[in-house]
Amino acid sequence: MTQLDLDGGPPPFGHPMLKYFAFDPDYVNLNHGSYGSLPLPVLAACNKLTMRVESNPDLFVRVQQTELITECRAQIAKFVGAKMNEIVLVRNTSHGINTIMRSFEWNRGDIIVTCSTTYDAMVGLARFLHDGPTHPDISQFVIQWPTSHTAIVAGYRAHLRSIPRHTGQKVVAMIDSITSVPGALMPWQALVQISKEEGVYSVIDGAHSIGQEMNINLGKADPDFWVSNCHKWLFAKRGCAVMFVAERNQGIVKSSFPTSKLYISPADRSFPGESFIEQYNWNGTIDFVPPLSITAGTYLHLVHTALKFRAWLGGEEAINKYCHDMAVRGGAHLASLFGTRVMDETGEFTLNMVNVQIPLPPSVQATDAIDDLFYQKMLAPTNRKTKVSAGIFYHNSTWWTRCSAQIWTELADFEVLGSVLAEVCREVMHETQT
Repeated sequence: MTQLDLDGGPPPFGHPMLKYFAFDPDYVNLNHGSYGSLPLPVLAACNKLTMRVESNPDLFVRVQQTELITECRAQIAKFVGAKMNEIVLVRNTSHGINTIMRSFEWNRGDIIVTCSTTYDAMVGLARFLHDGPTHPDISQFVIQWPTSHTAIVAGYRAHLRSIPRHTGQKVVAMIDSITSVPGALMPWQALVQISKEEGVYSVIDGAHSIGQEMNINLGKADPDFWVSNCHKWLFAKRGCAVMFVAERNQGIVKSSFPTSKLYISPADRSFPGESFIEQYNWNGTIDFVPPLSITAGTYLHLVHTALKFRAWLGGEEAINKYCHDMAVRGGAHLASLFGTRVMDETGEFTLNMVNVQIPLPPSVQATDAIDDLFYQKMLAPTNRKTKVSAGIFYHNSTWWTRCSAQIWTELADFEVLGSVLAEVCREVMHETQT
Protein backbone atom coordinates (compact mmCIF):
# COMPACT_ATOMS: atom_id res chain seq x y z
CA MET A 1 0.00 0.00 0.00
CA THR A 2 1.66 3.20 -1.15
CA GLN A 3 1.02 6.84 -0.40
CA LEU A 4 -0.32 7.21 -3.95
CA ASP A 5 -3.15 4.77 -3.14
CA LEU A 6 -4.53 7.27 -0.63
CA ASP A 7 -4.70 10.23 -2.97
CA GLY A 8 -8.10 11.45 -4.14
CA GLY A 9 -10.21 10.54 -1.13
CA PRO A 10 -11.54 7.27 0.27
CA PRO A 11 -14.00 4.89 -1.43
CA PRO A 12 -17.47 4.35 0.09
CA PHE A 13 -17.66 2.45 3.35
CA GLY A 14 -18.47 -1.22 3.00
CA HIS A 15 -16.67 -3.88 0.96
CA PRO A 16 -14.71 -1.31 -1.11
CA MET A 17 -12.78 -0.69 2.14
CA LEU A 18 -11.53 -4.27 2.28
CA LYS A 19 -8.60 -3.40 0.01
CA TYR A 20 -7.17 -1.37 2.90
CA PHE A 21 -6.93 -4.47 5.13
CA ALA A 22 -4.98 -7.70 4.91
CA PHE A 23 -7.87 -10.12 5.41
CA ASP A 24 -7.89 -13.54 3.79
CA PRO A 25 -10.56 -13.42 1.06
CA ASP A 26 -12.28 -16.42 2.67
CA TYR A 27 -12.47 -14.70 6.06
CA VAL A 28 -15.47 -12.63 7.20
CA ASN A 29 -14.46 -10.53 10.20
CA LEU A 30 -17.30 -9.52 12.52
CA ASN A 31 -15.04 -9.68 15.57
CA HIS A 32 -12.94 -6.54 15.15
CA GLY A 33 -13.71 -5.59 18.76
CA SER A 34 -11.59 -8.39 20.18
CA TYR A 35 -8.17 -7.74 18.66
CA GLY A 36 -8.53 -4.85 16.26
CA SER A 37 -7.61 -4.84 12.57
CA LEU A 38 -4.62 -2.89 11.32
CA PRO A 39 -5.22 -0.92 8.10
CA LEU A 40 -2.58 -1.48 5.44
CA PRO A 41 -1.63 2.22 5.27
CA VAL A 42 -1.01 2.17 9.03
CA LEU A 43 0.94 -1.08 8.66
CA ALA A 44 3.06 0.65 6.00
CA ALA A 45 3.68 3.50 8.43
CA CYS A 46 4.69 0.98 11.10
CA ASN A 47 7.12 -0.69 8.72
CA LYS A 48 8.64 2.65 7.78
CA LEU A 49 8.97 3.60 11.42
CA THR A 50 10.59 0.25 12.20
CA MET A 51 13.17 0.85 9.48
CA ARG A 52 13.88 4.32 10.88
CA VAL A 53 14.37 2.88 14.35
CA GLU A 54 16.60 0.05 13.13
CA SER A 55 18.72 2.41 11.06
CA ASN A 56 20.09 3.84 14.32
CA PRO A 57 18.56 2.34 17.49
CA ASP A 58 20.75 4.43 19.78
CA LEU A 59 19.68 7.67 18.13
CA PHE A 60 16.03 6.69 18.38
CA VAL A 61 16.10 5.51 22.01
CA ARG A 62 18.46 8.11 23.46
CA VAL A 63 17.48 11.20 21.47
CA GLN A 64 14.17 10.86 19.60
CA GLN A 65 11.91 8.46 21.49
CA THR A 66 10.86 10.66 24.42
CA GLU A 67 9.92 13.59 22.18
CA LEU A 68 7.88 11.32 19.91
CA ILE A 69 6.03 9.66 22.81
CA THR A 70 5.37 13.11 24.30
CA GLU A 71 3.87 14.32 21.04
CA CYS A 72 1.73 11.17 20.83
CA ARG A 73 0.50 11.70 24.40
CA ALA A 74 -0.43 15.27 23.57
CA GLN A 75 -2.55 14.15 20.61
CA ILE A 76 -4.27 11.41 22.64
CA ALA A 77 -4.92 13.78 25.55
CA LYS A 78 -6.69 16.13 23.16
CA PHE A 79 -8.64 13.24 21.65
CA VAL A 80 -10.03 12.11 25.03
CA GLY A 81 -10.38 15.53 26.67
CA ALA A 82 -7.71 15.09 29.32
CA LYS A 83 -4.68 17.00 30.53
CA MET A 84 -1.48 15.82 28.90
CA ASN A 85 0.17 15.18 32.27
CA GLU A 86 -2.61 12.68 33.10
CA ILE A 87 -2.00 10.50 30.03
CA VAL A 88 0.60 7.76 29.56
CA LEU A 89 0.88 4.83 27.15
CA VAL A 90 0.91 1.16 28.20
CA ARG A 91 0.77 -2.23 26.43
CA ASN A 92 -2.95 -2.95 26.77
CA THR A 93 -5.92 -2.30 29.04
CA SER A 94 -5.23 -5.35 31.22
CA HIS A 95 -1.66 -4.11 31.74
CA GLY A 96 -2.91 -0.66 32.73
CA ILE A 97 -5.61 -1.81 35.13
CA ASN A 98 -3.23 -4.31 36.71
CA THR A 99 -0.78 -1.47 37.27
CA ILE A 100 -3.47 0.64 38.92
CA MET A 101 -5.10 -2.03 41.06
CA ARG A 102 -1.79 -3.47 42.30
CA SER A 103 -0.70 0.05 43.30
CA PHE A 104 -3.31 0.44 46.03
CA GLU A 105 -2.06 -0.30 49.52
CA TRP A 106 -4.74 -2.82 50.42
CA ASN A 107 -5.82 -3.45 53.99
CA ARG A 108 -8.06 -6.09 55.48
CA GLY A 109 -11.66 -4.92 55.16
CA ASP A 110 -11.11 -2.97 51.93
CA ILE A 111 -13.54 -3.73 49.11
CA ILE A 112 -13.12 -4.30 45.37
CA VAL A 113 -16.42 -3.80 43.53
CA THR A 114 -16.82 -5.80 40.32
CA CYS A 115 -19.81 -6.47 38.10
CA SER A 116 -21.19 -9.74 36.77
CA THR A 117 -20.19 -8.38 33.34
CA THR A 118 -16.62 -7.47 34.34
CA TYR A 119 -14.06 -8.78 31.83
CA ASP A 120 -12.81 -12.18 32.94
CA ALA A 121 -9.16 -11.13 33.23
CA MET A 122 -10.20 -8.31 35.57
CA VAL A 123 -12.24 -10.78 37.62
CA GLY A 124 -9.07 -12.84 37.88
CA LEU A 125 -7.15 -9.74 39.01
CA ALA A 126 -9.69 -9.08 41.76
CA ARG A 127 -9.39 -12.70 42.93
CA PHE A 128 -5.59 -12.45 42.91
CA LEU A 129 -5.67 -9.33 45.09
CA HIS A 130 -8.18 -10.99 47.41
CA ASP A 131 -5.84 -13.97 47.72
CA GLY A 132 -3.01 -11.67 48.82
CA PRO A 133 -1.85 -11.15 52.40
CA THR A 134 -4.39 -8.39 53.21
CA HIS A 135 -7.39 -10.09 51.54
CA PRO A 136 -9.51 -7.18 50.29
CA ASP A 137 -13.07 -8.43 49.87
CA ILE A 138 -14.90 -8.60 46.54
CA SER A 139 -18.45 -7.30 46.18
CA GLN A 140 -20.18 -8.10 42.89
CA PHE A 141 -22.88 -5.91 41.37
CA VAL A 142 -25.11 -8.06 39.16
CA ILE A 143 -26.26 -6.79 35.75
CA GLN A 144 -28.55 -8.91 33.59
CA TRP A 145 -30.31 -8.07 30.35
CA PRO A 146 -32.99 -7.03 29.69
CA THR A 147 -32.27 -3.88 31.69
CA SER A 148 -31.82 -0.15 31.16
CA HIS A 149 -29.29 2.57 31.93
CA THR A 150 -31.71 3.95 34.51
CA ALA A 151 -31.98 0.58 36.25
CA ILE A 152 -28.20 0.09 36.24
CA VAL A 153 -27.57 3.53 37.75
CA ALA A 154 -30.17 2.98 40.49
CA GLY A 155 -28.94 -0.55 41.19
CA TYR A 156 -25.31 0.55 41.36
CA ARG A 157 -26.08 3.28 43.89
CA ALA A 158 -28.06 0.82 46.00
CA HIS A 159 -25.25 -1.72 45.80
CA LEU A 160 -22.61 0.74 46.99
CA ARG A 161 -24.84 1.86 49.84
CA SER A 162 -25.33 -1.76 50.90
CA ILE A 163 -21.60 -2.22 51.53
CA PRO A 164 -20.71 -1.96 55.25
CA ARG A 165 -18.31 0.96 55.67
CA HIS A 166 -15.79 1.91 58.33
CA THR A 167 -13.24 4.68 58.84
CA GLY A 168 -10.10 4.32 56.73
CA GLN A 169 -11.62 1.72 54.43
CA LYS A 170 -10.89 1.82 50.71
CA VAL A 171 -13.60 0.86 48.25
CA VAL A 172 -12.44 0.60 44.63
CA ALA A 173 -14.91 -0.08 41.80
CA MET A 174 -13.90 -1.56 38.47
CA ILE A 175 -16.43 -0.18 35.97
CA ASP A 176 -16.73 -0.96 32.26
CA SER A 177 -17.39 1.91 29.89
CA ILE A 178 -18.43 -0.68 27.29
CA THR A 179 -18.79 -4.25 28.47
CA SER A 180 -17.04 -6.99 26.52
CA VAL A 181 -19.83 -9.58 26.61
CA PRO A 182 -22.41 -8.52 26.01
CA GLY A 183 -20.97 -5.67 23.94
CA ALA A 184 -22.93 -2.84 25.58
CA LEU A 185 -22.40 0.85 26.33
CA MET A 186 -22.63 1.50 30.06
CA PRO A 187 -23.77 4.75 31.72
CA TRP A 188 -20.25 4.95 33.08
CA GLN A 189 -20.14 8.72 33.56
CA ALA A 190 -23.13 8.48 35.91
CA LEU A 191 -21.50 5.55 37.74
CA VAL A 192 -18.35 7.66 38.20
CA GLN A 193 -20.41 10.45 39.74
CA ILE A 194 -22.17 8.03 42.10
CA SER A 195 -18.79 6.59 43.07
CA LYS A 196 -17.60 10.07 44.03
CA GLU A 197 -20.70 10.70 46.09
CA GLU A 198 -20.21 7.41 47.93
CA GLY A 199 -16.47 7.84 48.51
CA VAL A 200 -15.49 5.09 46.09
CA TYR A 201 -12.54 5.11 43.68
CA SER A 202 -13.55 4.57 40.04
CA VAL A 203 -11.30 2.48 37.79
CA ILE A 204 -12.78 2.53 34.28
CA ASP A 205 -12.10 -0.39 31.96
CA GLY A 206 -12.46 1.49 28.69
CA ALA A 207 -10.96 -1.27 26.55
CA HIS A 208 -13.56 -0.76 23.80
CA SER A 209 -14.02 3.00 24.10
CA ILE A 210 -11.41 4.97 22.17
CA GLY A 211 -12.34 4.92 18.50
CA GLN A 212 -15.86 3.61 19.18
CA GLU A 213 -17.27 5.91 21.84
CA MET A 214 -17.68 9.45 20.54
CA ASN A 215 -16.78 12.62 22.43
CA ILE A 216 -14.96 11.07 25.35
CA ASN A 217 -14.33 13.90 27.78
CA LEU A 218 -12.34 12.66 30.73
CA GLY A 219 -11.99 16.16 32.11
CA LYS A 220 -15.76 16.40 32.41
CA ALA A 221 -16.45 12.79 33.47
CA ASP A 222 -13.53 12.96 35.94
CA PRO A 223 -12.95 9.28 36.74
CA ASP A 224 -10.11 8.42 39.07
CA PHE A 225 -8.54 6.11 36.49
CA TRP A 226 -9.40 5.13 32.89
CA VAL A 227 -7.64 2.81 30.43
CA SER A 228 -8.49 2.10 26.78
CA ASN A 229 -6.97 -0.02 24.01
CA CYS A 230 -5.86 1.91 20.95
CA HIS A 231 -5.48 -1.25 18.87
CA LYS A 232 -9.16 -2.26 19.08
CA TRP A 233 -11.23 0.53 17.55
CA LEU A 234 -8.66 3.29 16.83
CA PHE A 235 -6.73 1.33 14.14
CA ALA A 236 -3.37 1.44 15.99
CA LYS A 237 -0.96 -1.48 15.91
CA ARG A 238 -1.54 -3.99 18.70
CA GLY A 239 -0.78 -3.84 21.55
CA CYS A 240 -1.11 -0.29 22.71
CA ALA A 241 -3.35 1.43 25.25
CA VAL A 242 -3.77 4.84 26.82
CA MET A 243 -3.90 5.10 30.60
CA PHE A 244 -5.42 8.13 32.36
CA VAL A 245 -4.57 8.78 35.99
CA ALA A 246 -6.12 11.91 37.47
CA GLU A 247 -3.49 14.22 38.94
CA ARG A 248 -4.95 13.75 42.41
CA ASN A 249 -4.26 10.00 42.21
CA GLN A 250 -0.78 9.88 40.72
CA GLY A 251 0.69 9.36 44.17
CA ILE A 252 -1.27 6.09 44.34
CA VAL A 253 0.35 4.72 41.18
CA LYS A 254 3.82 5.06 42.62
CA SER A 255 5.58 2.86 40.10
CA SER A 256 5.16 1.92 36.48
CA PHE A 257 5.19 -1.78 35.66
CA PRO A 258 7.90 -2.81 35.30
CA THR A 259 9.48 -0.32 37.67
CA SER A 260 11.53 2.29 35.84
CA LYS A 261 15.02 3.48 36.71
CA LEU A 262 13.31 6.88 37.03
CA TYR A 263 11.25 5.73 40.01
CA ILE A 264 11.51 8.06 43.03
CA SER A 265 10.71 6.82 46.52
CA PRO A 266 7.62 8.60 47.89
CA ALA A 267 9.64 10.01 50.83
CA ASP A 268 11.99 11.71 48.37
CA ARG A 269 9.37 13.28 46.12
CA SER A 270 8.63 16.99 46.09
CA PHE A 271 5.00 16.17 45.20
CA PRO A 272 3.12 12.83 45.11
CA GLY A 273 3.03 12.44 41.33
CA GLU A 274 6.67 13.32 40.71
CA SER A 275 8.24 11.08 38.02
CA PHE A 276 4.84 9.62 37.03
CA ILE A 277 5.17 10.57 33.34
CA GLU A 278 8.91 9.93 33.18
CA GLN A 279 8.52 6.36 34.42
CA TYR A 280 6.17 5.51 31.55
CA ASN A 281 8.35 7.22 28.98
CA TRP A 282 11.01 4.65 29.79
CA ASN A 283 10.61 1.47 31.83
CA GLY A 284 12.63 -0.92 29.73
CA THR A 285 13.25 -1.78 26.10
CA ILE A 286 10.05 -2.33 24.14
CA ASP A 287 8.83 -1.98 20.58
CA PHE A 288 7.82 1.69 20.42
CA VAL A 289 6.14 1.25 17.03
CA PRO A 290 2.64 0.34 18.39
CA PRO A 291 2.17 3.58 20.40
CA LEU A 292 3.73 5.65 17.62
CA SER A 293 1.35 4.03 15.12
CA ILE A 294 -1.31 6.29 16.67
CA THR A 295 0.58 9.35 15.53
CA ALA A 296 4.27 9.91 14.93
CA GLY A 297 3.94 13.64 14.33
CA THR A 298 6.54 15.21 12.06
CA TYR A 299 8.72 12.09 12.26
CA LEU A 300 6.48 10.45 9.65
CA HIS A 301 4.57 13.49 8.48
CA LEU A 302 3.73 12.10 5.04
CA VAL A 303 2.61 8.68 6.27
CA HIS A 304 -0.84 7.60 7.45
CA THR A 305 -0.62 6.65 11.08
CA ALA A 306 -3.93 5.76 12.77
CA LEU A 307 -5.24 9.25 13.49
CA LYS A 308 -4.29 10.48 10.01
CA PHE A 309 -5.92 7.48 8.38
CA ARG A 310 -9.12 8.10 10.35
CA ALA A 311 -9.11 11.75 9.29
CA TRP A 312 -8.65 10.65 5.65
CA LEU A 313 -11.65 8.33 6.01
CA GLY A 314 -13.81 11.32 6.99
CA GLY A 315 -13.24 11.60 10.73
CA GLU A 316 -14.74 10.16 13.87
CA GLU A 317 -18.35 11.12 13.20
CA ALA A 318 -18.42 9.60 9.70
CA ILE A 319 -16.68 6.40 10.79
CA ASN A 320 -18.88 5.80 13.82
CA LYS A 321 -22.11 6.81 12.10
CA TYR A 322 -21.55 4.10 9.50
CA CYS A 323 -20.45 1.47 12.02
CA HIS A 324 -23.34 2.18 14.39
CA ASP A 325 -25.91 2.07 11.60
CA MET A 326 -24.45 -1.18 10.30
CA ALA A 327 -24.50 -2.73 13.79
CA VAL A 328 -28.17 -1.83 14.25
CA ARG A 329 -29.25 -2.94 10.77
CA GLY A 330 -27.03 -6.01 10.74
CA GLY A 331 -28.20 -7.14 14.15
CA ALA A 332 -31.84 -6.83 13.18
CA HIS A 333 -31.18 -8.69 9.92
CA LEU A 334 -29.32 -11.51 11.66
CA ALA A 335 -32.07 -11.86 14.27
CA SER A 336 -34.64 -12.14 11.49
CA LEU A 337 -32.57 -14.86 9.80
CA PHE A 338 -32.40 -16.83 13.06
CA GLY A 339 -35.98 -16.04 14.09
CA THR A 340 -34.59 -14.68 17.38
CA ARG A 341 -33.99 -11.19 18.78
CA VAL A 342 -31.38 -8.57 19.53
CA MET A 343 -30.50 -8.11 23.18
CA ASP A 344 -30.79 -4.30 23.15
CA GLU A 345 -34.20 -3.59 21.66
CA THR A 346 -34.22 0.10 22.70
CA GLY A 347 -30.77 0.91 21.30
CA GLU A 348 -29.40 2.69 24.37
CA PHE A 349 -26.64 0.09 24.87
CA THR A 350 -25.60 -0.14 21.22
CA LEU A 351 -22.63 1.63 19.66
CA ASN A 352 -20.76 -0.43 17.04
CA MET A 353 -21.34 -3.87 18.57
CA VAL A 354 -24.63 -5.74 18.54
CA ASN A 355 -25.69 -8.85 20.46
CA VAL A 356 -28.04 -11.33 18.76
CA GLN A 357 -29.57 -14.50 20.19
CA ILE A 358 -28.38 -17.61 18.34
CA PRO A 359 -30.36 -20.85 17.80
CA LEU A 360 -28.72 -22.87 20.55
CA PRO A 361 -30.80 -24.10 23.51
CA PRO A 362 -29.78 -23.38 27.13
CA SER A 363 -29.43 -27.13 27.65
CA VAL A 364 -26.01 -26.72 26.01
CA GLN A 365 -23.94 -25.70 29.01
CA ALA A 366 -21.46 -22.83 28.81
CA THR A 367 -17.95 -24.24 29.21
CA ASP A 368 -14.48 -23.43 27.89
CA ALA A 369 -14.74 -26.58 25.80
CA ILE A 370 -17.91 -25.32 24.10
CA ASP A 371 -16.22 -21.97 23.40
CA ASP A 372 -13.27 -23.78 21.85
CA LEU A 373 -15.61 -25.95 19.78
CA PHE A 374 -17.38 -22.90 18.34
CA TYR A 375 -14.18 -21.10 17.40
CA GLN A 376 -12.64 -24.23 15.92
CA LYS A 377 -15.67 -24.74 13.69
CA MET A 378 -15.95 -21.05 12.76
CA LEU A 379 -12.27 -20.25 12.19
CA ALA A 380 -10.73 -23.58 11.13
CA PRO A 381 -13.59 -25.58 9.59
CA THR A 382 -13.00 -28.90 7.88
CA ASN A 383 -16.26 -28.90 5.92
CA ARG A 384 -16.44 -25.39 4.45
CA LYS A 385 -14.14 -22.84 2.85
CA THR A 386 -15.57 -19.75 4.52
CA LYS A 387 -14.12 -18.70 7.86
CA VAL A 388 -16.07 -16.28 10.01
CA SER A 389 -15.47 -14.67 13.36
CA ALA A 390 -17.87 -13.19 15.92
CA GLY A 391 -18.05 -13.44 19.69
CA ILE A 392 -20.05 -16.31 21.23
CA PHE A 393 -21.25 -16.08 24.83
CA TYR A 394 -23.91 -17.21 27.29
CA HIS A 395 -25.94 -14.69 29.28
CA ASN A 396 -29.10 -15.00 31.35
CA SER A 397 -29.91 -18.55 30.18
CA THR A 398 -29.47 -17.63 26.51
CA TRP A 399 -26.73 -18.06 23.89
CA TRP A 400 -25.68 -14.95 21.94
CA THR A 401 -23.28 -13.74 19.30
CA ARG A 402 -21.55 -10.38 19.58
CA CYS A 403 -20.95 -8.78 16.19
CA SER A 404 -18.60 -5.85 15.65
CA ALA A 405 -19.43 -3.59 12.72
CA GLN A 406 -16.55 -1.80 11.02
CA ILE A 407 -15.97 0.37 7.96
CA TRP A 408 -15.75 -2.71 5.67
CA THR A 409 -18.91 -4.40 6.97
CA GLU A 410 -22.04 -4.91 4.86
CA LEU A 411 -25.32 -6.71 5.51
CA ALA A 412 -24.05 -9.58 3.37
CA ASP A 413 -21.47 -10.31 6.08
CA PHE A 414 -24.24 -10.86 8.61
CA GLU A 415 -25.88 -13.25 6.15
CA VAL A 416 -22.64 -15.26 5.89
CA LEU A 417 -22.38 -15.33 9.68
CA GLY A 418 -26.01 -16.41 9.95
CA SER A 419 -25.54 -19.28 7.55
CA VAL A 420 -22.35 -20.50 9.22
CA LEU A 421 -23.63 -20.10 12.79
CA ALA A 422 -26.88 -21.93 12.04
CA GLU A 423 -24.85 -24.87 10.77
CA VAL A 424 -22.36 -24.71 13.66
CA CYS A 425 -25.18 -24.59 16.23
CA ARG A 426 -26.65 -27.76 14.74
CA GLU A 427 -23.24 -29.44 14.85
CA VAL A 428 -22.64 -28.36 18.47
CA MET A 429 -26.03 -29.66 19.56
CA HIS A 430 -25.40 -32.98 17.81
CA GLU A 431 -21.93 -33.40 19.29
CA THR A 432 -22.83 -32.40 22.85
CA GLN A 433 -26.25 -34.01 23.25
CA THR A 434 -25.78 -37.42 21.66
